Amino acid sequence: MCGIAGHLIRDRSATVDPARIQAMTDAIAHRGPDGEGQWIRGPVGLGHRRLAVIDLETGAQPMSNEDETLWIICNGEIYNYVELRHDLARHHTFRTQSDTEVILHLYEELGERCLERLNGMFAFAIWDVRQERLFLARDRLGIKPLFWTMGKGHLSFASETKALVAGGVCEPRLNRDALTEYLTFQYTLGDRTLFEGVHRVEPGHYLTFRPFQDVAPSVVRYWDFNYELDTHHTFEYFSERLHGLLEDSVSLRLRSDVAVGAYLSGGIDSSVVTCLASPRYAGQFHVFTGAFDDGAEYDESAYARLVAEKADAAYHEVRPTADDFIELMPNLIRLMDEPMAGPGLFPQHCVSRLASGTVKVCLGGQGGDELFGGYARYLVAYLEQCLKGAVFGTQKDDAYVVTWDAIVRQLPTLQTYVPLMRDFFSRGLFEDMDRRYFHLIARDQGLESILTEDAWNASGREACFDRFQQVFGGSEAKSYFNRMTHFDLKTLLPALLHVEDRVSMGVGLETRVPLLDHRIAELVTTMPPIMRFQGGRSKHVLREAMANVVPQAVLDRRDKMGFPVPFNEWLRGPIRDFVFDVLLGSTARQRGLYRMDELERRIMASGKYSRLLWGLLSLELWFQTAIDPASGAVKPDSTGAMRRADKVPA
Repeated sequence: MCGIAGHLIRDRSATVDPARIQAMTDAIAHRGPDGEGQWIRGPVGLGHRRLAVIDLETGAQPMSNEDETLWIICNGEIYNYVELRHDLARHHTFRTQSDTEVILHLYEELGERCLERLNGMFAFAIWDVRQERLFLARDRLGIKPLFWTMGKGHLSFASETKALVAGGVCEPRLNRDALTEYLTFQYTLGDRTLFEGVHRVEPGHYLTFRPFQDVAPSVVRYWDFNYELDTHHTFEYFSERLHGLLEDSVSLRLRSDVAVGAYLSGGIDSSVVTCLASPRYAGQFHVFTGAFDDGAEYDESAYARLVAEKADAAYHEVRPTADDFIELMPNLIRLMDEPMAGPGLFPQHCVSRLASGTVKVCLGGQGGDELFGGYARYLVAYLEQCLKGAVFGTQKDDAYVVTWDAIVRQLPTLQTYVPLMRDFFSRGLFEDMDRRYFHLIARDQGLESILTEDAWNASGREACFDRFQQVFGGSEAKSYFNRMTHFDLKTLLPALLHVEDRVSMGVGLETRVPLLDHRIAELVTTMPPIMRFQGGRSKHVLREAMANVVPQAVLDRRDKMGFPVPFNEWLRGPIRDFVFDVLLGSTARQRGLYRMDELERRIMASGKYSRLLWGLLSLELWFQTAIDPASGAVKPDSTGAMRRADKVPA
């Protein structure tokens, strides 16, 4: 796990300034506290910051092949590097024990097709000296980040946008089209970012660029989810196959030359990872969790302790406070580079900080909800479809993933989702499925009264819906369940993985996510949907596959919390002044985005589920920490934290 950055000038006679590369890697020094390096040859410059996890002694980067015709910088881990190295050693000489060198020699053998052989999380750049070509690649599921921008006469890339800004290759300017997407979903779609001119390399894609030819970069998708259903195998086959792949995935991700632990929330996904990892780990396995002292609905530590006891793991716990929230949030948003989906990034960072004091690598359960259908909204969506089928007599038992008779048994799990259902069923009942799912995931209810017309209008929202449809209906998935999970895998999951990457790398910790092994994704998406969502039971096949591994009390849970933050409770007390200062202060007022009277009324009347206010707070903190500093609107105080200009002493 590391940080990478590069700058290519389109003029052969030019030379990259080492200070530019240094500035870019300095901006992401938190990603690699164990070492740094750069390689410059005329118009091509590569920079690297290293977090040493595999081959601690000889794995420094940038790294070359034997004759120095290929140079690589890589962020991530290749878990099957041992097996790949064994095959490649017959024709190549290895000078290190690192997984990065394996990528180099595999690229020598297969070119772009090397990606088909890699099992891991990665974002890497290879400069091919002979072909004068850049090859940028990102892993299949988007676990590791990679951004790029084109300027006049150059292309630059980095692990984080802040490196591009620090290197002077782009200006921190707002992308207005992306802002509408953020306001709608609290994340952006496709390759868009909130920074004008900055793009993501999307999951499962690579980019090639020949700087000395008059051609644009070429972006290619090399992998995608497959929804061609396998109807020939039984549920027992899929369950056993999933069990075996989970065991192998966890085993591969325990490969490390430093200590490995796991995040443990007490939910199914992290419990699966912990219970599979602990017996395979040579030594005491450490697990880390967090909870709040603000009521039982914010504390699932009892389940985490239960799993830790079964796994015979050393248990560590942190309990973040409202004061921690006030102290950390501005710097966390700056660390994110963009406002991000949900306040969960705050406790995640606190747990990562706790873990970094004991281990250098942490396994996590990210991806289980999107792959196996763990979100309550899937049940809400099918509740409507079952009602529609019952009313119009169109539902047949053999044609639907969930029937009315079957779904009734699962409805008690929706008790805490009454506000969501009240809003969902109050408008558009029985509309087309794409419209209904859009209503379920959109976070924009009430924005038209809070934002000015310039910031929010009906045409912008409809454009967002059009882009939503391109993803929702853009796969081969035929069932409603597969279309919903497909959309979340393509959009929400990368946003959550972005958070996972930043909160861990911000404290020098590597996070690995065994559930997102691409072999598991390929198996799961070809299952008939009923196997994942039988009778509306979330994660059905995962629960059955892990029946003898995870404590039954965890498998039977109907109250999974998802690490909620007592944001609204705190808003009525300890963080109220902080939120008022950010959203109602002079800097926010001058921005021209908000109708301040209505915004103040919303803050004062905030209910239990206020993702809208969270989204606006996150957005305004992003403006104040990422956009305003370029124009002098915000200045750092003596501690390095960002403060509003009107609060800086004269």
